[in-house]
Amino acid sequence: MKAESKVKVVIVGLGFGAEFVPIYKDMKGVESVGICARTASKVKEVGDHYGIPADMRFTDFNEVLKRDDINAIHVVTPFMSHAEQSIASLNAGKHTACTVPMALSVDDCKAVVKAKKAADKVYMMMETVLYSREYLYVKDLVTSGKLGKIQFVRGSHQQDMGLEGWPDYWLGFPPMYYGTHAISPLVDINNSLVESVVCHGSGRIGEKMIPKYNSPFAIETATFKLKGTDVRAEATRSLYNTVRQYRESFDCYGDKLAFEWEQIADEGHVLFEGGETARRIHVPDTDPLLPAEIKKYTKREQIDDQAHVSFIQGSGHGGSHPHLAYEFVKAILEGRDSAVDAVKAANITSAGLCAHESAMKNGEEVKIPDFSKL
Repeated sequence: MKAESKVKVVIVGLGFGAEFVPIYKDMKGVESVGICARTASKVKEVGDHYGIPADMRFTDFNEVLKRDDINAIHVVTPFMSHAEQSIASLNAGKHTACTVPMALSVDDCKAVVKAKKAADKVYMMMETVLYSREYLYVKDLVTSGKLGKIQFVRGSHQQDMGLEGWPDYWLGFPPMYYGTHAISPLVDINNSLVESVVCHGSGRIGEKMIPKYNSPFAIETATFKLKGTDVRAEATRSLYNTVRQYRESFDCYGDKLAFEWEQIADEGHVLFEGGETARRIHVPDTDPLLPAEIKKYTKREQIDDQAHVSFIQGSGHGGSHPHLAYEFVKAILEGRDSAVDAVKAANITSAGLCAHESAMKNGEEVKIPDFSKL
C-alpha cells in the first residue's frame, strides 16, 4: 500500500459524525476536511459552525466519490448504508473509515473485504470501544504482563432503545446484529479472531416490533470460540423490553489480576489483585497517548452536541473519537493497514450476525468465515 503525504477527508453523515470535524481539522497531516449529508440545512449549519469551505460541502455522496483530490471518506451514516457506501468509496479509490457495524450480512462483509483488497487502500471500522479509556487501561495491563494469562473475557451492551430519539429503523433490530461493542474487546484483547459461535435468545420484545426483522428476542447471549487460544468469550446484548441502566462493559480475568466493569455508572470499576484483595478504580484519561493538538478531544466537555442520544447512552464514547481519527490518518500517511482492518472488522461484525443466526436455530453452532482467504 502506498503511503500518502497528506489527507483530504470528507465525513459523510452529520449526526454524531459532526463531532469528528474539529478533530480532523486540528490534526497534523490533514490538509482539509469536508462534510456531506442529504439535508442541505444540516450541511450549512455544520459547515458554518466549523468554517468548512464551500467546495468541501456536499449533499450528494456521488459528488464526493467523483472528486480526485479527496483521498479519504469517513462514513457515519445509518447502518443500512454502511456496506454500500464503504464499497463505493473503496471502488472510487478512497481510503475508507466506517462506523459500526461494517454490514448487515455476512455476504456484504465479504464484499467490503474484497473491495478493500482490490483497491489496496486503508479500511478501518471505527469501533469506539477499542479506544475507550477502560479498554486501553485493561489492554495495558495485558501487554505489560500485570494481568498475567487471560483465562476468560466477557462483554455486554445493554440499552433501552425504546427511549425517544432513536429512528424507527431500530425498532425490533436483532440484538447481536449490532454486537460489535460487546464482541470487539473480547477479540482484540486476545489478539485473535472468532472461529465459531453458539448463541441463545431469551425473553420476547413487543409483538408489534417483531415482524420488521423477524427477531423475537429481548436478549441474546453468545459464547465465542477464539482462534489459536484456549480462551472462550461471552457477550450479552439487549435493546428492548429489558430494564437496565445503559451498560457497555468489558470484564477480563487473568491469573494475576482481574478487571470487572462497574455495575452502576460512576461507582468505579473493580480491580481484583488476588485472594480477597480488591479495590475500586477510576481509569485515567487517555490524552497522553495522543498528539498535543488533539489531546483535548478525549474530554466529554469537547462534545458539541452532548444532547445527542448516542452520547447520552454511550457515555461520550469513552474519549475514543480522537484515537479513531488518529489511527485512520496515521495508517494512510504510513501506507499500512489500520488496527481494525477489513478482515478483522468482518470477523467481529459477522460474529454478531452469526450469533443471531445461532439463536434463531436454538443454539446451533455457527462457523465464522475465514475472510483472510477472500
